[in-house]
Amino acid sequence: MNQTILKLEGVNKRLSEFFALKNINLDLQKGEVHAILGENGAGKSSLMNILCGYYSMDSGSVHFNGNDVNINSPISAKKLGITMLHQDPVLFEHFTIAENIFIDNKPYLSERLKIVNFTKMFSMCQELLNNLGFSINCRTLVRYLSPAEKRITEIAKAYISNAKIIIMDEPTSAFSEYESSIFFDIIRKLTKSGISIFYISHKIEEIKHICDRVSVMRNGEIISTKYVDDVDVNNIIYTMSGLDYKNRYPKIDLIFGNELLKISHLYSSKFLKDISFSVRKKEIIGITGLIGAGGTDLAKSIFGIEKIESGKIYVDKKLVKINAPWDAIKHGIGLVPEDRTADSIFSYLQVIKNISSSSLTRVSSRMIINTKDERDLVSSYVGKLNIQMSSMYDKAAYLSGGNQQKMVLAKWIMSKSKIFIFDEPTKGIDIASKVDVYNVINELVRKGAAIILISSDFDEIIGMCDRTIVLNNGIIKGILSHKECTKEKILYLATSEN
Repeated sequence: MNQTILKLEGVNKRLSEFFALKNINLDLQKGEVHAILGENGAGKSSLMNILCGYYSMDSGSVHFNGNDVNINSPISAKKLGITMLHQDPVLFEHFTIAENIFIDNKPYLSERLKIVNFTKMFSMCQELLNNLGFSINCRTLVRYLSPAEKRITEIAKAYISNAKIIIMDEPTSAFSEYESSIFFDIIRKLTKSGISIFYISHKIEEIKHICDRVSVMRNGEIISTKYVDDVDVNNIIYTMSGLDYKNRYPKIDLIFGNELLKISHLYSSKFLKDISFSVRKKEIIGITGLIGAGGTDLAKSIFGIEKIESGKIYVDKKLVKINAPWDAIKHGIGLVPEDRTADSIFSYLQVIKNISSSSLTRVSSRMIINTKDERDLVSSYVGKLNIQMSSMYDKAAYLSGGNQQKMVLAKWIMSKSKIFIFDEPTKGIDIASKVDVYNVINELVRKGAAIILISSDFDEIIGMCDRTIVLNNGIIKGILSHKECTKEKILYLATSEN
């Protein structure tokens, strides 16, 4: 018999002049994985923030284990056993993985004196990580981790907590399918122990693998709640957006032009080894692999963030030296980084200033910005990418995660680069917005750009790329044509030892 652990009745919350949560009725069963789906800005994260005590509701009631509760702060939510894995990991950057995971559950040599038993903590943490299937050294400082590894750290922290409800906001956004399958095993362990999960994701296909029920939100309302066996992917997409995306990967076939970028025998970051490939005009080349395979390292090396130990880079068949990002930008290379929050967004500057920041020469004369030109130009790119906001003068921090990502894309597309490196460009973006991004990529290649698309989403790679490079521990294991690229071949190359 199902046991309701949480129930929301008639919850309302006005969030701005243009948006509100309206009459939310929702429940969660013990040991259930309940998916919350919707486009960016539908209200998913806002609703979860009410459950976590970050927002207070205007009206309605919340029942926990049959009792009326008042969740008025994160502390009160934590006391009830409600915890949230945010879309962007929240960790102590200068602590080790182990210290982060056991921050609330430290083993002590002396409980009275609060002397931490670090030997036991590191041993317990390493065993935990190994049991979860992730070979990460628990003594590593979090600031050195990739976004995916930070997510793993948060998952492990939640795994050992006494949480009764875990809210997961885009937990697999930085995972390949291989890592996602391991993560699903972790979720099954959690639910078997009686933990309940609200699961927010834009990866519609994975909902069928792990969730029990699906609730779809649109414009601040719950549109439907159904058992996962009673819905299909197309039905979910239509319910979310009111649109039917028969072709989710609108790839176009073009005749390639001259070679725009060539990488020859590149060694970098003491990790990348003998990387050689080229990209032509109007070509999209994909780079994929498992977590830590080297895609982000390669992007940073080409863009001048990571030092190149040896090797050559050619742009338009001319040998170039790229020692810093400015050199890359000068040669027409743009990078949309994986971690938008840390590496690309000025959170408390206006959206208009974020987007124009890489193209100031287009909107200024004699070092003075022409505000009308800036407004008109930025407005055109906001429209092209369908960035949802109340005003271009909103601070970037106030946009949803998906709209922040599209803002970063707009910034670099506006820069008029001829070579674009997109590192996980659709991470945290809904289905409709993904199609918007793919159409923008198509428009870029139509105009002669060369695209490097780094992604852990194998469907995205297969659907959009002309060729695919598979990395494995910093080495190119194979280059697949569009016709021969399959998930099986990618996984074989990504996991092979030889």
